[in-house]
Amino acid sequence: MALRPILVALALIVSFAPLSVRAEVPIFSARNGVALDGYDVVAFFQGEGAVVGHQNHALMWKGVVWRFVSLDNQARFEANPRAYAPVFGGYCAYAMSQGYLAPGDPRLWRIDDGELLLLNNASVQAIWQQEARELLQAARGNWPAVLRD
Repeated sequence: MALRPILVALALIVSFAPLSVRAEVPIFSARNGVALDGYDVVAFFQGEGAVVGHQNHALMWKGVVWRFVSLDNQARFEANPRAYAPVFGGYCAYAMSQGYLAPGDPRLWRIDDGELLLLNNASVQAIWQQEARELLQAARGNWPAVLRD
């Protein structure tokens, strides 16, 4: 019986622990556990655009698999993943600006101020082009709280 109060206390400590102490919440949109549907995130920044990576050039970061077209791109990512990872976890930036989650489409992408943004469809891409500054500000206001909603 003396074990029960200890278990209750432990449960309370864990439930009030900061998120970083608990199991890490997946923040990247990843179908089947693969970020960006397997597209090479570094290729966007190298001027190659949306290029599908290879299974033999892959690594796990933040709970998802990232694929690359070459060992060079994989090494670039490994050296500084935050410089290449899409903002808003690869979710659609427009949806984020509206306060909800939708998967980003790696074929509908933009790099603004050195950050990779994904959008969900051609309609929101057109809206984003018209109102990018305001929408980006709204998206930043919703991130990452939208993950908990």
